[in-house]
Amino acid sequence: MKEALQHPIFKIVSQSAKELNVDAYVIGGFVRDFILERGKHKDIDIVAIGSGIELAKQVAKNLPNNPKIQIFKTYGTAMLRHGDIEIEFVGARKESYTENSRNPIVENGTLEDDQNRRDFTINAMALDLNEARFGKLLDPFNGIQDLQGKIIRTPLNPDVTYNDDPLRMLRAIRFATQLGFNIEEASLESIKKNKDRIKIITYERIVVELNKILESDKPSIGFILLEKTGLLYYILPELTALKGIDEIEGQAHKDNFYHTLEVVDNISKNTDDVWLRWAALLHDIGKAPTKRYNKKVGWTFHGHELEGSKMVYRLFKRLKMPLNEKMKFVQRMVFMSSRPIALSGKGVTDSAVRRLVFDAGDHVEDLMTLCEADITTKNPKKFAKYHNNFKLVREKIVEVEARDQIRNFQPPISGEDIMKTFNISPSKEIGIIKETIKEAILEGDIPNEYEAAYELMLKEGSRLGLKKSEAEN
Repeated sequence: MKEALQHPIFKIVSQSAKELNVDAYVIGGFVRDFILERGKHKDIDIVAIGSGIELAKQVAKNLPNNPKIQIFKTYGTAMLRHGDIEIEFVGARKESYTENSRNPIVENGTLEDDQNRRDFTINAMALDLNEARFGKLLDPFNGIQDLQGKIIRTPLNPDVTYNDDPLRMLRAIRFATQLGFNIEEASLESIKKNKDRIKIITYERIVVELNKILESDKPSIGFILLEKTGLLYYILPELTALKGIDEIEGQAHKDNFYHTLEVVDNISKNTDDVWLRWAALLHDIGKAPTKRYNKKVGWTFHGHELEGSKMVYRLFKRLKMPLNEKMKFVQRMVFMSSRPIALSGKGVTDSAVRRLVFDAGDHVEDLMTLCEADITTKNPKKFAKYHNNFKLVREKIVEVEARDQIRNFQPPISGEDIMKTFNISPSKEIGIIKETIKEAILEGDIPNEYEAAYELMLKEGSRLGLKKSEAEN
């Protein structure tokens, strides 16, 4: 395995360890990803049998640019950057846990102790950096075999591993999703058994794992596992509420949970934007609380887009996710998720497209990507028809946008123009005139130009009893 350690940094770490008379090893993700040939790994974990902080200092001293070290005394770790590589140093340790915390009681330990505390066999492999054994693979739990078999397995009893640190349950599902691996049966059953332990994990840590699942090539793998193990109910009950099919008088609706996962997989083929993927994941969450049965029309979900957009805020707040422009973007996408679909089912009018572009602004392309991902019909004719309709909507957007400049719409007449023209102070009439001009432009009654808007301002002002200022005559 010496070929894994060709980067010059490993020789420097090896030399530094020799100078301190300590043993050092590369462990974890770097080793796993090298064997899987997953490309360059920019995060490297080094374990020292001794002080990781002292080894980091010695490595920094031996590097030509003498990089700055970040020291985390609480955890006994240190980190430095070398080019585009981030290296973390830690002393080998033995861990024990209490029932109500995933933060372990830490003692100094051996390499064996350190490998025992790792989450999965594929992350417990180490490469020796000591000069006499440089590049030797240390694989006490047959991690290589599990990589070849595409299996996620814990080094020790899974009940102990998951009970000690319940975040590992999410990590198992995340790795299975990212790598396309299967979670070993005993381990999967243990996650089901220990699922309620997830309650002691902070939402911030949970969201990190959710984002990594969403960023994978096929996120549905992870969300199906989350649902199957019972973890999803604790984390995103809004999604589990969508599961199942109700039937009354022979009329049934589709399973909106599995439909949602299809949409997420579809959109993941066309965007890496995790927030747009979040929008796909949440676009139908309003359907559970708005589901009704009507004898004449069957199942309805009236207003689910508005309800869903409100639920996005509550969900983000509960999970301690950012209540900023990212959240507002997801809200807007959820709220508007049916608009292009409604347009595509009939003749696409200029007026409807102007309003779509006005409301979506810079995110109209994202909205169209979401709506196209929402086509999950298995009927080839319907699939082709819906995509063709969306193609027509896209063409109309380009045409209307080029002509009318509606995106990021700024009215040709400002409030100051209105006050100056009629010599009035701020008042409700200004808002009425501005709204009239905006509506006329969106309806196509006047072009998005100053002269036409000015004439309409005078006409509407007159209707409201306003007189043009003498200075403007």
